[in-house]
Amino acid sequence: MTTQGNCLVFSGIAPHPPIMVPEVGRESIVGVRRSIEAMSELSERLIASGAESVILISPHAPLEADSFVAYEGPEVYGDFANFRAPETSVSAPVDDQLLAAISDAAANDGYSISTLADSDLDHGTAVPLYFLLRNGWQGRVVALGYSFLSNEDHLRFGACIKRAVDAGGRPVGFIASGDLSHRLAPHAPAGFNREAHMFDENVVAALRANNPQAIVEIDHNLRKLAGECGYRSILVAIGASSGLPLSCEVMNYEAPFGVGYLVAQLINQTPAVTAEDLPRLAREAVEEFIRSGNVIEAPHGLGPLLSARAPCFVSLKTLDGELRGCIGTIEPARETLAREIIANAISAAISDPRFDPVAEEELPNLRYSVDVLLPAEETTFAELDPAMFGVIVEDESRALRGLLLPDIPGIETAEQQVEIAARKAGIPRGARVKLWRFRVDRFREAEKI
Repeated sequence: MTTQGNCLVFSGIAPHPPIMVPEVGRESIVGVRRSIEAMSELSERLIASGAESVILISPHAPLEADSFVAYEGPEVYGDFANFRAPETSVSAPVDDQLLAAISDAAANDGYSISTLADSDLDHGTAVPLYFLLRNGWQGRVVALGYSFLSNEDHLRFGACIKRAVDAGGRPVGFIASGDLSHRLAPHAPAGFNREAHMFDENVVAALRANNPQAIVEIDHNLRKLAGECGYRSILVAIGASSGLPLSCEVMNYEAPFGVGYLVAQLINQTPAVTAEDLPRLAREAVEEFIRSGNVIEAPHGLGPLLSARAPCFVSLKTLDGELRGCIGTIEPARETLAREIIANAISAAISDPRFDPVAEEELPNLRYSVDVLLPAEETTFAELDPAMFGVIVEDESRALRGLLLPDIPGIETAEQQVEIAARKAGIPRGARVKLWRFRVDRFREAEKI
């Protein structure tokens, strides 16, 4: 759990045209392919941040003159029936505790939040949520809509959200849903204005300069002629990000149908993975399992590396450097590298057929390393280098496959490397084989003094 203070770990801006949803847009999604790809990357960053809940604010929720709005729980639901895709829907549990905290913080500043009972999500909420869920995010949501109050009120409401998030002590993400100008081309849905592009250019330039305050200062008349639907969502996000280290990035901007679609990041407090994090996770997994029989949960918020899918090998050695167990995967078998490490570490401790299972009294005298495998490439014997590359040896029927990691003490030649990998796979000596080579990123525990 994140300690109190700076618990808003990620915030971003997402477009919401239903045509981006493949079941709605069908062949037309070619025009928004880059936005779809950027939403995948935005989702990955949100997941990597460790956000347990996500706040979304939409311009298309029912508007109140002097009140913000929120969809009631226990679950929010929306579908795309109005866009010829009734079978496509989204749903997520509501974070009632966070919503109550936001309501209290807003009330302390004189703002109210009206709740929407028995209401399906508007498309401004449903489209970003669709892409978060499609790309693997899992958690609770608070779905909000803005109001007819002033720009300053929306900034202050964002600050209320930040106070509520920080008081909860849990990592939370924020997504401002909004499209930019609707008047960028003669065929645009709101008509054409030859100056409308200036609004989009100002927003993009402000983010590229890491200066979202410049968005706050955009001229009201420029906003009006642009016909935007997202400015106040962005203001709330800017208010919520106030006082946090900014890392603004325009992940994609395009306007294929005369409407500006922006995918952007405002803040990202994902901690960097250190060389010690991976072997530490392996150690924690083994020690908990040996002592209690329990499999630890995969951690949150340890960065994109541990949140990605990747194969790995976990090695256990004694303090004298003797191998005590090594098990791994050639292809990723689990949803994240963190889970891959946990599973392979436990297997290395109890399932390596060369050794007895690790006993509890051995735990203080073990050292851990994790090799993350990079993509393999088919190769020839002459291109092997056991100090630099690992090798995968496969028989012609593809039924038998063996692997040997690179830079193993005592393995000095390609002949040794291939012979051992083939023997591990049960491939007969002299059989014709296929070879792949691969590099690894190796993470070792520091030696104990």
